[in-house]
Amino acid sequence: MARTTIDTPGGGQSRVPAVPGEKVSGRTWLAVAAGMLGAFMAVLDIQITNSSLKDILGALSATQEEGSWIATAYLVAEIIVIPMTGLFVRVFGMRGYMMGTTALFLGFSTLCGFAWNLESMIVFRMLQGFTGGALIPMAMTLVMAKLPPSRRATGMAIFGLTATLAPSMGPTLGGYLSELYGWPSIFYINWVPGLLLIGGIAVGLDKEKTNLSLLYNADWLGIFCMAVGLGSLTIFLEEGNSKDWFDSAFINTFAALSVAGLLGWVVTGATRRQPFVNLGLYGQRNFAAATALSMAMGMGLYGSAFILPLFLAQIPGYSPMQIGEVIMWAGLPQLFIMPFVAKLSSKVDNRILCTFGLLLFGGSCMMNAYMDASTGYDQLLLSQIVRALGQPFVMLTLSNFAMNGIAPKDMPSASSLINMTRNLGGSIGIALLATALTNREHFHSARLGESVSSFALATQERLDVLSASFVGKGFDSATASDMALKAVDGIVRRESFVMAYNDGFFLVAMVLFACIGVLWFSDKVKAPSGGGGGAH
Repeated sequence: MARTTIDTPGGGQSRVPAVPGEKVSGRTWLAVAAGMLGAFMAVLDIQITNSSLKDILGALSATQEEGSWIATAYLVAEIIVIPMTGLFVRVFGMRGYMMGTTALFLGFSTLCGFAWNLESMIVFRMLQGFTGGALIPMAMTLVMAKLPPSRRATGMAIFGLTATLAPSMGPTLGGYLSELYGWPSIFYINWVPGLLLIGGIAVGLDKEKTNLSLLYNADWLGIFCMAVGLGSLTIFLEEGNSKDWFDSAFINTFAALSVAGLLGWVVTGATRRQPFVNLGLYGQRNFAAATALSMAMGMGLYGSAFILPLFLAQIPGYSPMQIGEVIMWAGLPQLFIMPFVAKLSSKVDNRILCTFGLLLFGGSCMMNAYMDASTGYDQLLLSQIVRALGQPFVMLTLSNFAMNGIAPKDMPSASSLINMTRNLGGSIGIALLATALTNREHFHSARLGESVSSFALATQERLDVLSASFVGKGFDSATASDMALKAVDGIVRRESFVMAYNDGFFLVAMVLFACIGVLWFSDKVKAPSGGGGGAH
């Protein structure tokens, strides 16, 4: 394949393919497929511990609040490393960096399974996130760098699947593995895709010389500010609800650090001639619109994957495996719809396709905004399928908007920023929803409590019936009265939680619907003859 040399942000030069020919070799497709496997594995590991958290906390003798750091540590490290992938690719080459970071990821995944206490688990999860997070933007970079425009829609379709399937399949796979083989197996399973990834990259990509001198000349001040800003922001979002937000000195500290770090990153990026990632891309209208949509999509993807398992575990009392069987229906149909969307993307204005996808995705959340205590697998099946049909229309077209008109030298930066934004949107969405669930449950509990008072005739009649039932089972009248009160209180709390979950889904739906307005600020984009990114 012909190559050309270009200047890149961060110093030095990088060899990227000159405009690829229309014919794509089997080696190239193998490398792209391996990259997609890596992105799927990295996103999957964000969610995979959710189903098994109770078992993990029991084994590590940790509380629920302490256990939240198991997910937070991974997210913090992942979001810090994503913007740095462009620099590391220039230093180590695409082949060397992907193989090296995957090997480290597998090592740290294994150590997670051997963790002996909470502290060791948090450290290993952070290292796992730092090595695995790079695999997410690298998958998109592979598509843009190695495939010709006419083949990019296919590549972006597969990448879209990794971004939407993994959050859906994480709790499913985690639930099955934990129930069948114990919680350490959710970390050991990474060896299967990990070894396939290393093999595919080794065969599919050519060797490149390392350029360690770029590390000495890198924008380390900008990297430091970015790490402090994004890391502190993620901690602020992930831990804010459990620590009562700005009532906590801990949260206030990280809020201040996030603002200072992000401002420092912007200033260094604007004043340095060759920053490690090109923040100037946010000045391009299409990219800015795609970034806003990517953040909202992250809120929708991770938010819905956060609320529904909580509802199923708390209200109907589903096991991790049963929860997985419900959630998988938000993933499986995407395998069949994505090739169809990829073909449409070259024929239809992508704004129309994305609007259709947002309407379906938001509509599925609206369908979940009317659940009751008896809602289960059968009632949720249709909304999950509607969600699965809508997500590919959004993910594929978002990639086309983001990469439209991006110069080859800026592709690693664009890929890093768009994926970083989606993950950040997920953290924001989960933080907002966790807070909303808490506040709305208190609100509904107070409102229901006003109606279900001991002075209300209906409540008195219900208490009498329940007391009589408990007396009939052999309890004395005083105990029966207490049990009746607790039973009514339990019903009030259950219903207030159900209404809070409904409000959460309604909030996600409103965010997705609002994105339709933002979408139409972008230019008309079609994928050229089935490929990603040309404007027509």
